[in-house]
Amino acid sequence: MNNREILKNAKTWVIKIGSSLLTDNGKGLNLESIALWGKQICELQDQGLDVVLVSSGAVAEGVRRLGLTGRPTAIHQQQAAAAVGQMGLIQAYESQFKKFGKHTAQILLTHDDLSNRKRYLNARSTLRALLDMHVIPVINENDTVVTDEICFGDNDTLAGLVANLINADVLVILTDQEGVFDADPRSNTQAKLIHEANSHDEMLMAVAGGSGAFGKGGMLTKIRAARLASRSGTATCIVHGSNPDVLNALQRGEILGTLLLADKQPVAARKQWLASHLQVCGIMTLDAGAVRVLQDAGKSLLPVGIKSVQGYFKRGDLVVCQDEAGRNIAHGLVNYDYTEASKLLGKSSEQIIAILGYDGDPEMIHRDNLALL
Repeated sequence: MNNREILKNAKTWVIKIGSSLLTDNGKGLNLESIALWGKQICELQDQGLDVVLVSSGAVAEGVRRLGLTGRPTAIHQQQAAAAVGQMGLIQAYESQFKKFGKHTAQILLTHDDLSNRKRYLNARSTLRALLDMHVIPVINENDTVVTDEICFGDNDTLAGLVANLINADVLVILTDQEGVFDADPRSNTQAKLIHEANSHDEMLMAVAGGSGAFGKGGMLTKIRAARLASRSGTATCIVHGSNPDVLNALQRGEILGTLLLADKQPVAARKQWLASHLQVCGIMTLDAGAVRVLQDAGKSLLPVGIKSVQGYFKRGDLVVCQDEAGRNIAHGLVNYDYTEASKLLGKSSEQIIAILGYDGDPEMIHRDNLALL
C-alpha cells in the first residue's frame, strides 16, 4: 500500500499550527490563512472525520497587541502576553468556524494535566464527548499559569500527547517549512526534502534545525512529537501550511511535506500515559543485563539489575530508567522510595526482607507499571 493512503484513510486527525505561521512571523494573526485552514477543517469534518486543532500563537499575538518588540524573556511578561493574545486567537477561530455552522471549544492544558492519571482520563473523556457532538476542540498550552513549560515546552510536544490521548490516526504539523530536509536548506542549496521516513530514524535528529524568534520549537521538537505520536500508532506529516489546499491535498493522498511513519504497533493506553510523562522524580541506572530484560523480554525491573539511583522519589512516583551510557530506556512507577531503593541496589529479591526488615514487592518496578521509551 502507498503509505500516503494512511492519510487518505485516517478518521481522526490532530492538526497543529505553529506561531510563525499563524502570526506571519509576529506581524499579527494571519486571518486570511486562518480562514483557509478553518474552511478545510470544516470540509474534513463534513466527510465524517474527527478533527482536533492544537494552536500556538497566543504569546505572539499578545506581543503584537501590546506593542512589544519581541517575545519577552521574563516569565510573568510571557504569561501576560499569553493572556492578552489568547483572546484574539480564540476569537479568530470562533468567527471563522461559525461561518460554516461549526461549534468550537477552547481547551487549555498543561503537561501536568496529562501527567496526572485522573486528569488525563478526564481530558480524554471530554475530548471524545466533544468529537461525538461534532464540536471542533481548539487546544493550546495554558501559558498563563504554567512556569517551567512556558520556557521549555512547546505545542509540537503537546500535539503529540494529544494524538496519544485520542488515539489519532494522523498528526499534521503545519509549519513555515516544506518539511524535513536532509540538510539545512537555509545554508545548503543542495538540501533535499525527505518525503518519507520512520519516525525513529536517528538520521532525522541529526538534520533537525533550530526555531524562529516567535516560535519555541523547530524541526527537532516536531520529530520528537512524531515519536510521541507513534506510541498510539499515529503517523505524522510535517508540511508547509501556506498551501491554500494543504489539508484537503493530504487527505487526497497527495505527496506533500514529510511523512513520518509509526514503526511499532500501538501500545496500551496506560503504557502511553506512562511513557508520555515529561517530568520524572528520579533516575535509575541499569546494568546491561537489566536493559536487555526490559527491552527484549518485557519483564519487570528487579533490584539486582540497578546500579545507582538519583532523586528523592517516593513509592508510586515516576522515574526514568537509563542505561550506563545515560540513554533513556523506560519510564516506570517505583515500588520503593529513594532510601529503600538505595539499600536494594544490586541485591536479589530474596534479600529484601533481610535488608529492609519487611517483605516488600519483589520488583522495583512491575512490568504493568513500566513503559519502554
